[in-house]
Amino acid sequence: MLLTRHLVLPVHRTLPWGVVGAAGAAGLLLTALTRTGESAERLSLYMLRAAVLAFAVGLAFLLDDPARHTTAVVPTPRPVRVALRVALAAPVAAAWWTVALLLVPPGARPPVGDITLEAGAACVLAVTGAAAVVRFSEAARPGLPVAGGLLTTAVLTMLFWPGRWALFVPVEDERWAASHDRWGVVLAGAVILGAVCAVEPLRRRVRF
Repeated sequence: MLLTRHLVLPVHRTLPWGVVGAAGAAGLLLTALTRTGESAERLSLYMLRAAVLAFAVGLAFLLDDPARHTTAVVPTPRPVRVALRVALAAPVAAAWWTVALLLVPPGARPPVGDITLEAGAACVLAVTGAAAVVRFSEAARPGLPVAGGLLTTAVLTMLFWPGRWALFVPVEDERWAASHDRWGVVLAGAVILGAVCAVEPLRRRVRF
């Protein structure tokens, strides 16, 4: 516990706050556009979803660590180091999401609980993707490929995902409630997979 406490400041300094901040700023700009007129208000759900995607792309860089192969020998296990990074970023993400919701006019704001579930699932998926890359490769900077994969997956899901299992539906759609049951499954699966991927490999790859 004492060692973990001593890690807080060094880990805080190594987090990619610049990337996360830029992604968050882009997302807030999108949500602020919902205040520019009635037509923009009607698009508030889509603006919020785009803002969530932008912020999740920033979180994909959360586990970037150029010194990964150096810190691998420290006594603190990797799951603790990953959890510490997530714990430091969580309050920032919560504050960002609160501001994003407040920027949307109250009358145009989609159901807060449901859209928050979508936002949580997207952000956890981003970090889980980074954890998976770190777990199964030697990459020290998983952020870029995970960000690209997240954007591609979002576009393909919107275009080709079967309608009966739709995830991205408008508020007035009768599938809204069912789609958020599926979002709950996505969130739970991402949390479980992220926990598994945060574990140190039993055997390290041998370099030649």
